[in-house]
Amino acid sequence: MDRNALAIAMHRKSRSFGLYFWIPMIWLIIVAVACVFAPLWGLPPADEIDWAYIQSPPVEGHPLGTDNLGRDLLSRIIYGGRVSLTVGFAAPFIGVGLGLILGMIAGYYRGWADEVIGIMIDAWLAIPGLVILLLFSVVFGGSLFMVCLSLGLLFIPTAARITRAATLNYAGREFVLAAKAMGASDFRILRKEVFPNIIWPLIAFVLIDIPIAIVIEGALSFLGLSVKAPTPSWGGIIAEGREVLSTSPHIALYPTLVMFLTVLCFNLVGDAIRRRLADVREGAI
Repeated sequence: MDRNALAIAMHRKSRSFGLYFWIPMIWLIIVAVACVFAPLWGLPPADEIDWAYIQSPPVEGHPLGTDNLGRDLLSRIIYGGRVSLTVGFAAPFIGVGLGLILGMIAGYYRGWADEVIGIMIDAWLAIPGLVILLLFSVVFGGSLFMVCLSLGLLFIPTAARITRAATLNYAGREFVLAAKAMGASDFRILRKEVFPNIIWPLIAFVLIDIPIAIVIEGALSFLGLSVKAPTPSWGGIIAEGREVLSTSPHIALYPTLVMFLTVLCFNLVGDAIRRRLADVREGAI
């Protein structure tokens, strides 16, 4: 393909994302800004009880009402979003970081290293994920760090397999062989030659797993296995609203709606970015 044809192809591939990207992106920005700068909005503390409004519907001073203990629901949703978003981003990056190391070692060195890492991954996959989460919750408690770590460990096998397959694809390429012939160290080859080429499937993997991690954390909070009270999280607020669902449905409805829209928007944005990455790679070829 000549340069003009390639330029035309790249221009067509680089068209704007469209409304299916920007509308969800606006929602995610609003949620992120609201959660990150929560102390600036003048909301009451998430654990402050207003005895005058117990299980209250939306009223002045409580735009979304209060929960079954008289705590402001909007404040708890915003502060709970900090937990859910932190887990949503941290857990996939932990899994990808550790899986990247294992996958690159297995795909580059092959041989016994590949066999040992393959056995480790197969053994890890044989353990039910719920057992791992329960084990971490019981042994180490429900701190935010341990929730992120335990969820991150669940993403390691898939990330390692994706990395291994991509590394195998590039380990025998001419530019890698040329670097070896020039005396470059294995670490430099992996860092300079292999890693930049395998990062794209890992980015796509992270984009898939962010909403998955948010949903799993919500389920753990609903079961009481995530961060402990009084720290709010979306799943925990929904679980509290379950007890008064027949009389005050808004307590569970609002956090459920916010969580649903956030996960949906992450999926839509992730799909758009994955398509763009695929287009860029095709254009580069």
